[in-house]
Amino acid sequence: MKIVNPLKQLPGVLNFFREVKTEGMRVNWPTREKTIKDTIIVIGFAVAIAVFLSAFDYVFQSILDRFLL
Repeated sequence: MKIVNPLKQLPGVLNFFREVKTEGMRVNWPTREKTIKDTIIVIGFAVAIAVFLSAFDYVFQSILDRFLL
């Protein structure tokens, strides 16, 4: 196994972080309002699915209680 001097890798690592910074500035970031709106939509869907699944659970539990227990 060949031992590599960490100082020889430093320029490559620094170049990587420069490229990350450049790409990060090119990203089309959403506005605060868009982020809040999308977050509210996701939370709304999560609550709706939780209510839907809870209702099915309640119905099936009632059926099981009535016929099996």
